[in-house]
Amino acid sequence: MKGLTLRMGMLCMLTFAVFIGQGDLALAKSDNANLHKDWKLKYHENFNRSLLIDEAPWVIDNYGDQSPWNVDHLDDDGEFYQIKGGENFEEQLSSFNLLRKRVDFGKDGWLTAEVATRDYNKDGTPDTEASFKNVKLDKGKHAAELSTSFDSGLIIRSTEELPSEYRVEYVLRGIDFGGKRDGSFDYDGKHNGYTLDERKSNFPWKRSGDFSGEPSHQNQNFGEVTKENGYYFLSIMDYANPAPHNNVFIHNHRKVGMDAYNVSGSWASSYGVCNPDTGDLYSQTSEESSNNAINSIFFAGDTFRDPSIGYNSFMFETDCGSFSDKDSPYSIVSNAEIQPELMPEESYKFAIERNETGYVMEMTGNFKYSGYKTLRYERNFVEDDRPIWHYNNSPEEYDGEYNSSLTFTGPYGSYSVEQWPDDSAYPDYFILGIPHLNYYEGSAVIDDIKLYVPKEG
Repeated sequence: MKGLTLRMGMLCMLTFAVFIGQGDLALAKSDNANLHKDWKLKYHENFNRSLLIDEAPWVIDNYGDQSPWNVDHLDDDGEFYQIKGGENFEEQLSSFNLLRKRVDFGKDGWLTAEVATRDYNKDGTPDTEASFKNVKLDKGKHAAELSTSFDSGLIIRSTEELPSEYRVEYVLRGIDFGGKRDGSFDYDGKHNGYTLDERKSNFPWKRSGDFSGEPSHQNQNFGEVTKENGYYFLSIMDYANPAPHNNVFIHNHRKVGMDAYNVSGSWASSYGVCNPDTGDLYSQTSEESSNNAINSIFFAGDTFRDPSIGYNSFMFETDCGSFSDKDSPYSIVSNAEIQPELMPEESYKFAIERNETGYVMEMTGNFKYSGYKTLRYERNFVEDDRPIWHYNNSPEEYDGEYNSSLTFTGPYGSYSVEQWPDDSAYPDYFILGIPHLNYYEGSAVIDDIKLYVPKEG
């Protein structure tokens, strides 16, 4: 069972020529025929129709149990932040309005755009960027560009819960969410994909510490974020109606996922990349790396990488072997690196499948060192006595074996939460984009989102 962060600029309208060499095209067709033989296409969004996301009205998220975006204790006004920051956190949070929109699109409204921005002066107009609109491709075709500032979020998700078995896939035609270009994190007047016009911080959401001070990104009690950028290529979430939330929230709600985590800080030395051609690992801080890696992670349901925030441990399947928190030479083992300089002439396809026994993550494209190929990784729901987090869509699929209780503590109290009780069930929803409200900045161009279901008989 073994088995992209590109450069586009936040332009409203772009023209792309999509090209794959004849040999690669034949390989791609062969791969697609084999990978889709057990599936039938249910939905396909090619963005040939005009998107009306940006024209939809904004609404204020008033938080609390009555909010359509309320989920649990890690919410943007949740109990976690109440015990960490108390009244200081409340003052920071109330200093701006969080504006949201939820817009269905595609055939039968099968896709939903979830957009969130901040209104710092509370005049009803967004002060941060989050946009999703059509762009032109070669030969009159279209795709869609999503763009965000560091203090906003935007995801595309399935409108309804996914079936018990499915394949979801899409094509990424361009991306600019950090990583190196020509060997440097500094390019186009940016650092790691961030514009440098102002201080950019994780205000007002952080894991712990002093929440006091002025309500702005200039407040030094909140950490600067430009050394960390990234993008969620494709992930499966464990709750209904996913939407952008604070950075802590996402770490307790993923089942499986492929993402980019592009780090210009010194801690990148603890991250490694697999060379799919040789089967060898190399450090992300070595000369071999361009810091454009793909992390495909099966999130563990039996241990936590950071229990203080409910951050699940990682399990990796790669062409260099299987790794986890128990035996990995690196804290992150990436599967391959994309090559931004090849885009948009070439593109990358990402897919996730759920079958009767487990999940499959798949990526296709021209990868650094290994060339054009499909990398495909599978793991059973429970394998080697280790479960994938919240894999069960119904209570009947799970007997409570991996339940635990985490206690969250802070200067203003503590509370405990059961993590996986025996009567629980967790729907599958896919997301792509930026699910954070206080990290990651850039743009990406997406195309050909497809949902497959099993063929009958």
